[in-house]
Amino acid sequence: MAFASQGRGVRADVGALASQVHPVFMLPPLAASAFGAVLAEDFDVALLSIHLVAAFAALYTAHIKDGYVDFYRRGEDDDHPLSAPGCRRALVGATAVFFACVVAIGLLVDAWAALLTLPGWVIGVLHAPQLDLNPVGATAGYPAGIAFALLGGHYVQATALSVEVVAFAAVFFVVLCGIKTIDDATDYEYDRSIDKRTVAVVLGARRARRVAYGLMAVGMAAVLALAAVGVFPPASAAAPVAFGLVAAFARRAGEDDGLATKLLIRGSYLFVAVLVAAVRLG
Repeated sequence: MAFASQGRGVRADVGALASQVHPVFMLPPLAASAFGAVLAEDFDVALLSIHLVAAFAALYTAHIKDGYVDFYRRGEDDDHPLSAPGCRRALVGATAVFFACVVAIGLLVDAWAALLTLPGWVIGVLHAPQLDLNPVGATAGYPAGIAFALLGGHYVQATALSVEVVAFAAVFFVVLCGIKTIDDATDYEYDRSIDKRTVAVVLGARRARRVAYGLMAVGMAAVLALAAVGVFPPASAAAPVAFGLVAAFARRAGEDDGLATKLLIRGSYLFVAVLVAAVRLG
């Protein structure tokens, strides 16, 4: 059962499958799931592990499907490490892992926990070629998946959703919509040539950057406001400061949207880390 489009054997297949694990984009959903668990008073490591595997499988499904559609259906990429049958087999495997986790969560927790986990896979499998053809789907799909990862990660532990948890999910969604808008601008010229309507294509690259940084600013302001009124721990106010410093450097990158995206994604890691520390210390 071959997976690789080039080469044969176990090493080639493992390399091809591993090529679809993109750590930069995999880590935020996993971090969101763990953060959701941390927001619970006590958390079960086994349940956290199952939810993390589900989140990983959902993202892996998205990466496999996206690569398959871009190369074998759209002809956008120059090459793809997985063969077409290999892509289909990997999709089946990732989906099987995901739904095994969902069933386990449903049995060990309840049906609501399973339902809050399910959107991650739905968004992943529909990202291409359905959601990525319009500005809303292309921009909001990934952030929505992360928001659901946080909500599901918390509900699995607490079997309830608090105002604090929902507020954190909303903040993550808004901030990541801004980062995703910058990321989509990296493909502005190509997307415009194939009539792919991302925010950058619809508004133009310069206006899209202004919208993106505006969304991030709204998210940071929301954290400060929610910390001031007591919804978030007071120490949470340090998170916007940390992220703001990274965003300032990213903005200085000007039209280098690729560099800005890398900085902002890493800034989001710092943002989450400071929030986790604030919650645990608060």
